[in-house]
Amino acid sequence: MNIPYKIYLEESELPRQWYNVRADMKNKPAPLLNPATLAPASLDELSAVFCHDLAMQELDDTTALIDIPEEILNFYKMYRPSPLVRAYCLEKALGTPAKIYYKFEGNNTSGSHKLNSAIAQAYYAKKQGLKGVTTETGAGQWGTALSMACAYLGLDCKVYMVKVSYEQKPFRREVMRTYGANVTPSPSDTTNVGRKILSEFPGTTGSLGCAISEAVEAAVSTEGYRYVLGSVLNQVLLHQSVIGLETMAACDKYEIKPDVIIGCAGGGSNLGGLISPFMGRKLRGEADYQFIAVEPASCPSLTRGKFAYDFCDTGKVCPLAKMYTLGSGFIPSPNHAGGLRYHGMSSIVSQLYHDGLMEARSCEQTSVFEAAVQFARIEGILPAPESSHAIRVALDEALRCKETGEEKTILFGLTGTGYFDMVAYQKYNDGEMSDYIPTDEDIAASLANLPPTNEA
Repeated sequence: MNIPYKIYLEESELPRQWYNVRADMKNKPAPLLNPATLAPASLDELSAVFCHDLAMQELDDTTALIDIPEEILNFYKMYRPSPLVRAYCLEKALGTPAKIYYKFEGNNTSGSHKLNSAIAQAYYAKKQGLKGVTTETGAGQWGTALSMACAYLGLDCKVYMVKVSYEQKPFRREVMRTYGANVTPSPSDTTNVGRKILSEFPGTTGSLGCAISEAVEAAVSTEGYRYVLGSVLNQVLLHQSVIGLETMAACDKYEIKPDVIIGCAGGGSNLGGLISPFMGRKLRGEADYQFIAVEPASCPSLTRGKFAYDFCDTGKVCPLAKMYTLGSGFIPSPNHAGGLRYHGMSSIVSQLYHDGLMEARSCEQTSVFEAAVQFARIEGILPAPESSHAIRVALDEALRCKETGEEKTILFGLTGTGYFDMVAYQKYNDGEMSDYIPTDEDIAASLANLPPTNEA
């Protein structure tokens, strides 16, 4: 079959339901725990932090398909479907027998896949009659997407941006402000937990764990607000399943059978969104795929972390999640993939990895940017540093096929553009970029502070 360069679905072929991979998982992700009692968090407890409908989605591990509200479907139509691209030029340049495809989620104003969940979470906040929401952001893609969704629905938006990214990515910060968001570098002196972190770690560049703590404190202490999160949570991977559902529909339409499916992994929203429907087929015994999660060597939760209950935030005010973690107090080196700096991994992704259903690799950032530049020069898209981790391993797999002669089909997620990440590209182009890798001692010291739990 002749495969077009870009595959777009018709509007009638777009998914109208999200897919919940937990329904097909034999081993369900462990429940969130109340940090005070260490008992599973109840709907009422979660609803004090999250919107009620989102808390229900967080706890639902049996419903496979959940209807997407019409208002969200109408919003999706502004930028979906996103294209599934056959990388003909890249295949030719590499001289590989492999077929390479990428799902491109950067073709919207926010510049990334994050808008898929941002509009959903903002919709449920509006439905509940809230005044606004609070959140954190690393590289700024989530904050950008949420500010855009809140502007569309008339909600207030307060964003705590990891300090190192706030300083490295001023233009993404200004996009958020243009959409009306209030953006604060984290840790800050505007919250109790922020002040505590600043006193304990003077001069810290911050982490997503710090920013989460501040955003949660701001939400629970302000009437009419709830906290929303751009990754990690079950509800987020549910919303992001539109990526994989569209990809799978396009593959089925053109009889494309991926052998290897690759995604970058920080908290799990990109990777989980892409692989969930394919993983469902694997779990049901309908097909088999090789799944690869790619994370930065500077924040290697899957490849060097521990599968255990841990706090989701540095300030230890959020529920505990069982996940691969480096410890809630882990503050990674200031790498340039600001969105892949979370100390833990989605409970869903963690459980799938723990069960041997997928593999994980870590990459140093100089190698990642080498792949990003190569991809940009050949395919004509400047990729976000986060997505470039997937590009790195996709190139490695394609070159391995060149060596072995295997004609594998490789699929990866390209979930963001790098046009607000030019400081990082400048550092790479000027030869000033270095690799940051935590020592075994660094990780062991952080893991030594894992909380006691009631797990069996």
